[in-house]
Amino acid sequence: MKKIIVLCLLLCAQIAHAQKTYLYCGKLIDGISNTVQTKVTIIVDSGRIQSVVSGYPDAGSADKVIDLKSKTVLPGLIDCHVHLEDILSTNTLLETFTLSDADIAYRSVSFAKKTLLAGFTTVRDLGGTGVNISLRNAVEKGWVDGPRIFTAGKIISSSGGASDPTNGFRDDVFNHRPGPEDGVADGRDELIKAVRLQIKAGADVIKIASTGGVFELGDNNKKAKFSIDEIKAVVETANDYGLKVACHAHGAEGIRRAILGGVASIEHGTYMDDEDIRLMKQYGTWYVPTIIAGKAVADSARKGYYPPIIAGKAIAFGDQIQRTFAKAYKAGVKIAFGTDAGAFDHGLNYLEFGYMVDAGMPAMDAIKSATSNAAILLGKQQELGSISKGRFADVIAVDGDPLTDIKAIKNVVFVMKAGKVYLGIGN
Repeated sequence: MKKIIVLCLLLCAQIAHAQKTYLYCGKLIDGISNTVQTKVTIIVDSGRIQSVVSGYPDAGSADKVIDLKSKTVLPGLIDCHVHLEDILSTNTLLETFTLSDADIAYRSVSFAKKTLLAGFTTVRDLGGTGVNISLRNAVEKGWVDGPRIFTAGKIISSSGGASDPTNGFRDDVFNHRPGPEDGVADGRDELIKAVRLQIKAGADVIKIASTGGVFELGDNNKKAKFSIDEIKAVVETANDYGLKVACHAHGAEGIRRAILGGVASIEHGTYMDDEDIRLMKQYGTWYVPTIIAGKAVADSARKGYYPPIIAGKAIAFGDQIQRTFAKAYKAGVKIAFGTDAGAFDHGLNYLEFGYMVDAGMPAMDAIKSATSNAAILLGKQQELGSISKGRFADVIAVDGDPLTDIKAIKNVVFVMKAGKVYLGIGN
């Protein structure tokens, strides 16, 4: 009996040891330090980073070695603003009335995989039909390949606001007037109910819209849509459940009210003014810029993709957003990476880095906005956003050096999420 026990213990030890993977890195950007490390090894065990050591130590006979000595290695990237259900095109308005939830779900699977293979191992999905919650669950269960997803479920806005599906249409077009269960709510009581319904459905974060949006018919995206008191009701309710609130906001007044109401992040922030910037610094509010979304929709508008009322807002958004980002960064506002993917093709999220650098942000700061900074916004800095002991083994590698040419960050040749290789050597 003792021999059997000893053999079992030895076998268990061998199985545990066999789980280790040695990543031999040429250059390492760890997501926290401003210094690039060279000739280091990341040791991965059971989906976590066990250690980061200098040099290239010998691995055990049962261990896996992945040679990334000619690559630049980084933490898995984090996009804090995506819509994995969506893709804007000339057919978008028609698809609103023709695609079923099943259609949206099947399509979202391909978007999720494209995002993962582009090096984004974690995303925050900020609004859809609720299919995004099912997609998150499917990824977690291993049914489909995709990034780790933190989702808002449905966006919450006012009647006539950014997520009101009846906005701009005749009253008799729809048989159902949207309410809190649809993400359309007015006043404290309805907003509290709307938040609780999204939490009940499984949301990880709450998303509200304190101004109008770009793609609604008959909507002015510079006007504030909620009072400060209404926003406080949302934030207090979400916080009671341990959730943060992200706020879509274009106009300055809507941004100001959202900051004073206590939201964690301002999304887009297109027309923020000096007072908004001062308040963001005072309250520690994060800014998620989505420059590429502005550029993409403005380009589409100029090609005639949208009705005039939408095209005008899209062009103005695209012309302003990068200037706003530059001003906010220079002023010292906290910035987390976000793209609004779905307003452009999924998998092209990396283009945001180029726009950030072009606007004056150093490449290392841009990378940190999508690693350690993004993890802080998510409240997951102990698990994500850096190559550090104990973090999830979310690791990517690229050809070239993104610190000397930020465009190199698109050259993803290796993707590991939680210790599993999805792209490259070892896949």
